[in-house]
Amino acid sequence: MERLSILGICGSLRRASYNRSAMRLAAACMPEGMHCVDAEIDAIPLFNGDEFAEGFPPSVVQLREAIARADGVLIASPEYNFSIPGVLKNVLDYVSRGADQPFAGKPVAILSASMGMLGGVRMQYDLRKTLTYLGPLVMHKPEVFIGAAHTKFAADGSCADEPTRAIVTEQMAAFRHWILAVRRMNQREDRPALAHVPA
Repeated sequence: MERLSILGICGSLRRASYNRSAMRLAAACMPEGMHCVDAEIDAIPLFNGDEFAEGFPPSVVQLREAIARADGVLIASPEYNFSIPGVLKNVLDYVSRGADQPFAGKPVAILSASMGMLGGVRMQYDLRKTLTYLGPLVMHKPEVFIGAAHTKFAADGSCADEPTRAIVTEQMAAFRHWILAVRRMNQREDRPALAHVPA
């Protein structure tokens, strides 16, 4: 069984956020051979063009390197005001700078959780648009929108809701197949490497 390293990026800084719980549920539901490491985004400053002119902050360098090393990236994020949380958008804005784009050709899976019934669907729509510029290969299905998240996750972050666990398990199995399919396409000698497709 080929081992795959997944980098998990949570769009909420709150330690007890439902999306952090959803990301940990996804990690627990991954097939054998996959493992997920949480990205550290707390220390990433607000993007400032004047500061960027002097180079990437160390926290951004570390995140960009972690994205480049990962076999795939899992993004779990809440929906704020019908769209992407500012903290996640800021991370993407900073990572997108520079000639070397770590997201280019990178397999990505998205899930979201919210207390509302739609489960973050509008955030996912906007996130997919934003990611288009960065050039990752975003997996389209199965989509995971965890609505009424406060009824699905306990105070300790655990999930006892079997339908939620089932769809997340299905998504993670599909993500493994997606990553390996991208890898096979990149290895074909008659095709340009997807990892070098410009954003």
